[in-house]
Amino acid sequence: MRRTLLLDENDLIMVVKEDIVKQIDKNRGELNRTEFVNYLIQCQLQEQDNQEQYVKREEMEDFMRQIMELLHNFLQFFVSYGMSLGKTQQNEELENLNQQLESFYKQDEEDEEEL
Repeated sequence: MRRTLLLDENDLIMVVKEDIVKQIDKNRGELNRTEFVNYLIQCQLQEQDNQEQYVKREEMEDFMRQIMELLHNFLQFFVSYGMSLGKTQQNEELENLNQQLESFYKQDEEDEEEL
């Protein structure tokens, strides 16, 4: 079976297997084959663009770890600053702050062990 096609300069031919043509015909609805293939290509390109907008799990975990370190440094600074000013704080308040600092580190270590 021989076919001869006369095309303009702007037209291109895509050679596909018969089963792919059947899938295209089955799913294209009222679109012609060319319109349907163009639609599929555009959808695929848009999907790839959308995938780049999201943060990866590793990046998010690294960000959370850095935030915990920042919080720890922030609390540590204010505890040491308060002590250097010579203000007398109640021992309970100081212990509570120290426990919070330790809990941040423990939570971070537990999260890393789970991974």
